[in-house]
Amino acid sequence: MATWSAPGKVFLFGEHAVVYGKPGIAVAIRPRVFVTVRKSRNAHHAKSPYIDSCFEVMGVKGSVYISSQIPSSSGLGSSAAVTVATLSAINDEFGLKYTLDDIARTAFEIEKKVQKGRASPTDTSVSTFGGLIFISGTQRRRLPVQNFHMVIGNSLVSHSTARMVEQVAEMKRKHPEVCNPILDAIEGVTLNALHHMGDPPQLGKLMNINHALLEALGVGHSVLSRLVLASRSAGAYGAKITGAGGGGSMVALCPKHMKNRVAGAIEACEARAVITGVDTEGARKEKDV
Repeated sequence: MATWSAPGKVFLFGEHAVVYGKPGIAVAIRPRVFVTVRKSRNAHHAKSPYIDSCFEVMGVKGSVYISSQIPSSSGLGSSAAVTVATLSAINDEFGLKYTLDDIARTAFEIEKKVQKGRASPTDTSVSTFGGLIFISGTQRRRLPVQNFHMVIGNSLVSHSTARMVEQVAEMKRKHPEVCNPILDAIEGVTLNALHHMGDPPQLGKLMNINHALLEALGVGHSVLSRLVLASRSAGAYGAKITGAGGGGSMVALCPKHMKNRVAGAIEACEARAVITGVDTEGARKEKDV
């Protein structure tokens, strides 16, 4: 058997806009998904279409065991992490000799299929390679790793990424004169952030702008708004929705000495706080358990 893990992710900039080929910046975070795969004559059908698709695409049969530190439907890339870790474990167990680039590309194709074409390669790239990733269209580039201090606030409000992406697509179809300038502005914020990756206070200001633009797209939620405002009031440089919105999570960028205070402010809103940093490792082999 083979056990592999992959990290979750948060979007610092660019979610939703990346679906339309615009740039985004995402970062791997320390919570991980662990997947063990064992060869088997009989196909094991998981309850996850992502896992079933991994076995189908790789053309093998096996049993699978999942252990996740990332809550599902939380905007933290759990489906991408599951897909990347499963593909990596299958690749190892069956000696298929896929490269990391192959894993990232295949994982994206699976996500795109399961999410009915409305996926971006961001989540799967971050889970595969770790660190900070700049995505533009189908191109990806690793950015120099920064020692960011982040607090994630899980609203505990479940959401559907596919539904939120479709909601933005419908707005784009019905009101292109409103939606397209918002997407262009998100692109401008992301490109501006590239020049300030070593300046957390400035990044925080840009995150605040990005959050307002996401709310203008209609993907906000009252609980997320409360968490974002509480984080800023508690001393975060900036805070925003991360992921599809409509529930799920937000992320705050903090001074090191303020992260516990920010976490406390989030939990005072009856949400779940996770203090984290950048995970520089992507998919990795674990000791078999």
